[in-house]
Formats: sequence, C-alpha cells, structure tokens
Amino acid sequence: MSGATVAGAMTPGRTTTGPAAGPAAGPWLLGVRHHGPGSARAVLAALRAARPAAVLIEGPPEGDALVPLAADPRMRPPVALLAHAVDDPGRASFWPMAAFSPEWVAIRWALDHDVPVRFIDLPAAHSLALKEPAPEEPEEEPERVEHPQEEEVTPVVDPIRVLAETAGYDDPERWWEDVVEHRSPTGERDDGGMPPEDAAPDDAPGDALAPFVALAEAMSALREAYGDGGQPRDAVREAYMRIQLRTARKEFGDGVAVVCGAWHVPALAARTTLAADRALLKGLPKVRTDLTWVPWTHRRLARQSGYGAGIDSPGWYGHLFEAADRPIERWMTKVAGLLRGEDRSVSTAHVIEAVRLAETLAALRGRPLAGLGETTDAVRAVMCEGSDVPLTLVRDRLIVGESLGEVPDTAPAVPLQRDLTRSQRTLRLKPEASERELDLDLRKETDAARSRLLHRLRLLDVGWGDPVAGRGSTGTFRESWRLSWEPELHIRVAEAGVWGTTVLTAATAKAASQAAAATALAEVTALAEHCLLAGLPEALPVVMKALADRAALDADVGHLADALPALARSLRYGDVRSTDTAALTEVAAGLTERICVGLPPACTGLDPDGAETLRGQVEAVHGAIGLLDTGAAPGTGLRERWDAVLHKLAARDTVAGIIRGRATRLLLDEGRLPEDEAARLMGLALSPGTPPADAAAWIEGFVGGTSGGGMLLVHDERLLGLVDAWLTGVPADRFTGVLPLLRRTFSAYEPGVRRTLGELVRRGPVPEGARRDDAAPATGGFGPGLDQARADAVEPVLRLLLGRSPEPAEAAV
Repeated sequence: MSGATVAGAMTPGRTTTGPAAGPAAGPWLLGVRHHGPGSARAVLAALRAARPAAVLIEGPPEGDALVPLAADPRMRPPVALLAHAVDDPGRASFWPMAAFSPEWVAIRWALDHDVPVRFIDLPAAHSLALKEPAPEEPEEEPERVEHPQEEEVTPVVDPIRVLAETAGYDDPERWWEDVVEHRSPTGERDDGGMPPEDAAPDDAPGDALAPFVALAEAMSALREAYGDGGQPRDAVREAYMRIQLRTARKEFGDGVAVVCGAWHVPALAARTTLAADRALLKGLPKVRTDLTWVPWTHRRLARQSGYGAGIDSPGWYGHLFEAADRPIERWMTKVAGLLRGEDRSVSTAHVIEAVRLAETLAALRGRPLAGLGETTDAVRAVMCEGSDVPLTLVRDRLIVGESLGEVPDTAPAVPLQRDLTRSQRTLRLKPEASERELDLDLRKETDAARSRLLHRLRLLDVGWGDPVAGRGSTGTFRESWRLSWEPELHIRVAEAGVWGTTVLTAATAKAASQAAAATALAEVTALAEHCLLAGLPEALPVVMKALADRAALDADVGHLADALPALARSLRYGDVRSTDTAALTEVAAGLTERICVGLPPACTGLDPDGAETLRGQVEAVHGAIGLLDTGAAPGTGLRERWDAVLHKLAARDTVAGIIRGRATRLLLDEGRLPEDEAARLMGLALSPGTPPADAAAWIEGFVGGTSGGGMLLVHDERLLGLVDAWLTGVPADRFTGVLPLLRRTFSAYEPGVRRTLGELVRRGPVPEGARRDDAAPATGGFGPGLDQARADAVEPVLRLLLGRSPEPAEAAV
C-alpha cells in the first residue's frame, strides 16, 4: 500500500446516470485512506446506499476466520490483526484498525447485516516469507520490503502530497481535512451525525458513491504518471486482489463492495486476464503463519509505520468520527476538562472564546471549517496563555491519545500469552498504554507475586516494566516499577513461547539455557540474581553449578569484583523473599577470599583508565562486603580481612593514586581509620616530592565525585588546609596539567558546598586553639575539636525527631 493513500473511487468507467437513478451497478471499488474518519463516514454511507451482497477488504485472507470476533462486545478498538511466522515469531506484521478506520467500519457494517466479509490482500504466508526479518521494527507492513535499487529509480510517491500540491496546498494534512474530513457525505444529518439504520433510503443514493468516482479519476491520473509509485511489489498484491474479486463475483454476482487503499483502485479496475495475474503469483515463497487479534494503541497509530502508514493525530480523528455534532465545541470542552484536571484555571468563558477564535482563524485562512491547526492555535492563545508547555499535554493526551484496545479471551493466542493474561487478571495488573509507576511492598503476597511476574517477563525479554529507584523507603522490601504496555510485546510473548507454555516454565527454561551458554562470570552472577528476584527455584541449581564452575576457572580479579555485588544483592533479596541462599553464600565467601588476596597486586602499574575502572570495582566490592557482613555468622572475620586490604591499598606507594585516595576515604567513613591517620596519609600524598598529577589523582579518589567529599572538607578544616596548601604550592608550569582533573573533582559538588568551601578558603585557616565562631561572624566549618555547647543545643531537637523521651535532667528543666 502507498505511504499515504487517498479516499478512492468506483471502478473507472462506471458512471452514475444522475441523482435519481440510484447507485451504479457493482462491483463498487471504495478507495480509502486508511485510518481516515472522512473515508470511514463515506464508506458507511456508500454501504448503506449500495447494500452489497458481500464486502471485500484489503487485508490478509488468513484473517477471515477471525472476522466474527469483531462483533464481540468485548472487542474494543484500536485493535490489530497480528500475523507471525510459526517458526520465527519475530517475523511478524500488524494490520491495525481504529474505530474510525474504514476497514473496521466496513467489517462492523457487514457483521451487523449478516453480509459475508472477506480479506483479499496477498496472504500473510507469502508476505511474511517475502519480508526481510527486522526484529527492531516488527510493525512494518509486510509488503513494504525495501528495495534500495528500485527506490533510487522510482521514488516512493505520497498521493496525498501530490494532490495537495496540485491544489495549491503546502500542507497535505490540511488539504485532506478541507476536502474530506470537513465535508458531509450524503446520508448524514445536518448536525454531522449519521442517520439511524432504520431511516428510509435516500432519494439520491448515488450521491453516496460520487466521491469515490472523483477520487478514482485522480488516482488513475497519478498511476499513469508515476506507475507503481516506487512500490514494485504492489503489482503482485494487486494481481492477487483481482483474482479474489473475480472469485467473489462468481459467487455473489456484481453486488460486491471492495474497501481498499485508493492507490490500488485503478489496478483493480484494470482489465487483465486470469492467466496473467496467476503468472505474477507463480513461485512466491511461503511460510506457516498464525494470526490473531491484539490490542493496539493510538500512540502506535501516530508512528510512521505499519498498516496504512502513521497519522499525526489519531485522537483528533477519533473525535471527528465520534462527535455527533458541534465537533469544535465538544473538542474545546475535552481540552478544558483535561487542563482543569491538571489544576489549571480554565472556565466556560475560555471554552467559548477558544471556539470563536478557532472559527475566526478558519475564516481568515479560507478554510470551510476550523481544523486541528486552528483549534490548536486557539487553545494555545486562550487556555494556555501562549505557552507550549500545557499544549504538549493536550497533544499527548488528546490529539494523539492514550487509548488501548481490548480483545476478547476467545481470540487465538499462544499458550504463554494465555497464561500471562490469567496472571495479569489474578494479580490485578491491567496492561495500559500510558506510562505509570507501580510501588510494591514485598512483604505482601500479592505485591511479591507481581514482582516475580515482572522479573520473569524481563528475563524473557518482554519489557512490560522496568525497575526504577523508589521515591519512598530504601528498604529491601520495597520495589518500584515503571510500566507501559506496547503492542509489540505480543510478538515478544510469541517469541518467548518456545521456552514454555507458562511464564514460570518459560523463564526457568531460558535461565537454564543462558547459564549453560554464559562465558563471563558477571553474566552468571547477574543471572543468579534474576533467578532469585523472579522466584525460579528449579533454575537456581543449574545457575549455581555454572556459577561455581566459572568462579573456579576465572582468575581475573576485575571479573571477580564485577561478580560479587550481584551475589551480595542476591543474598539480601533472598532474605526478603524467603529464598534458600546457602549455595550462594558459599560461592560469595569464596569470591571474597580470592578478591582479598588478588586485589593489592592488581592495583599496581595501572594507566589512568585502568585505575579509574578498578576504583569503581573497589567501591562496588566495599558495598558488597558491607551487605555480606551484615548477614554473616559471627567470627567469620569478613570485614576485618577487607579492612586489611584497604589499609594495604592506602599505604602502598605503588598503588595508583586514585585508588589509594579512595581506600583511605572508605576506611575513614567506616570509622576504621583515625582522623589523624587520614590527615597523615593526605599529607604524604600531597607532599612536595609527589608529582602533581599523582597528587591530583589522590585528591580525586579521596574527595571526588558525589560521595560527600565536599562536605568532608567543609567539616574538617585540617584536610581542607592540606588541600589548599598543596594547591597553592603547585608550580605554574604544572598547574595547567592538573587543572582538568581538579575541575572534574570539584565540579561534582553541590553549588552550596562549593560556595562554602570558597568562603572557608577566602578567610583562611582557624588559629590553633580558636573556634570558628571566634574567628569570624560568618557561617563556616568546625574547629579541630568537638564544640560541646553546640552539640548539647542540638540534642533535644534530635530526641524530638526520633521520638525519644528527654533525659531526666532535661525534663527537670
């Protein structure tokens, strides 16, 4: 199909004899623009006027068996036909339909009137076999396989753009609105709504078909000028559609209506032989396919891909199709309701003025009615006070929309999809197109089950949810997720179906397979963490065996350091989720011992990049050992062994400066290093004999980044004085070389921290034995000792915040 088709026409050459003559004899070729509400209204009016014996629709014939589901009350558009290859579910295509899509309107009319309805496009078995695999774009239309050489010869033609430019428009969408969306097809009431089904037939039903005649002539002229329009495969599709049309005429006579892209109308009306059409189809490849209905979203309709190409404003088009009358007034009312819900002050007077402005803009621009451009300009000026910020909300929520369709349970689905649907209902996790955050309390059984389901889906590459940092408690019993269901996830579920028929068995099988195929130790430890989070007890023994094997063979300290944090988190999660982690504990203890032995030699002779990488690994191991030590049995000595390693790193001159500085800082923060000793180590690192680059690296390791180093300097003026003295003593010829490193170190501080440090440096050091309060009235840091009076003043406030009762002496006061 073309990139953007136009509402089409009856077979060229068939004419009406006048308004009173009734509709012309069939077959009727109703060319449409996919997802066009104007085309949908025109098709509905034409079907009511012509009353065909059968309706043929552009789409995969394998979907004929699924058509009756469109009448199910639980089927709510937007929905899509999904076809995928049985042996390769990633090779798939969608045929989406919204409530305002002409195809959907034709299907519902045929089902409501017991008229046979069939799809007549090239079967999905052929189109998927012809399609190049493109997992990253599964929604691409099957017939839109790119041919770079052919496209260079014949550029792809956009019929709407060509017709708009011919009519003197610079905006194809505006032309389409003026010509199609703003006209009232015959059979509509004066207020814009469609007549009831039991209304008497029009005196001039032929007028309902007249628009298709005019647009058919336009499409015929375009096909004569542009040929296949840069889509050579259309010839194969159109040959198959002509064969299907011949078959339907033999069965139902000429009273057949065809709903297809307007671009194809001239080809379907062309006189060709059956033998010629069959010759075009000879030798086409074929694959086994499965089809089903899946929910779709308005947001997906707004993307430039898929069946019929994307449209910019599906929410607006849906409103135009559904509004019985006064569409502009009703639209402004929707916008006002949305903005009020966001606590913006929008009154009835705003709505009235916005409607008037939109109508005035339409008159000034020579348009028959106000379109999306005029309404948007009016909303910006009247309701948004000229700001585009609230207008972005209007576009996301209304112009594009967040509608997610629904499909009944009776629709075909792979067993894994059915199990997922059951789990979603049991856990009350409804898929939604809009992005939302979900906070889980793992102490509650339902929330714990939700967490396991989401983690299992992540393991199966079904990205329904992503973990995010929680806004509340940081305890291990809390989890936060960001959920958003996309239609493509149905393909991911179909692909994951090769692993099992339920989410649990599929995740277990895939985890075992990944454990056997993993080559890096960090991959296996991450997989072990996933198994614990997802609650996969049957997969865990396989993963643990692979973990023990990889850990025994891997001698790289960096790999061991990368693996330990995941193991530590797994042990912590195991406690929260009541999971047996004895095997993990044994492996983690072995890894820790090997890291403690191998880390000091690995930290020598490093270049700057290698030192920076290992610094991060030291920090990660330090945090992991903190977790392991919390749950370790008494007497294991885990923390003591790690402290000894950090002392070695901090004291050895051969260790990279950034690592020595970080080791010193970690010991100081844990209270394992006296402040005087930390000051001594800093003095040695910043002594005049140390190269400036090495000293700057030590400073970055000690106070760099966002680890609170700036506040450490604020509250310990001895360390600040050492840094200040070293910095002022760097020779001018070497200062430029260390400046980038220093800038990187101090630029990570909060603005308030940098300002306070600047004030302290400007005023100079506090005299020995004096307090900062005595030296200057301005706010500053602390002196070398504890200010007991100031500490006593804060204590009552802390007790109040912590809910602690005051000391007897305080109570007496």
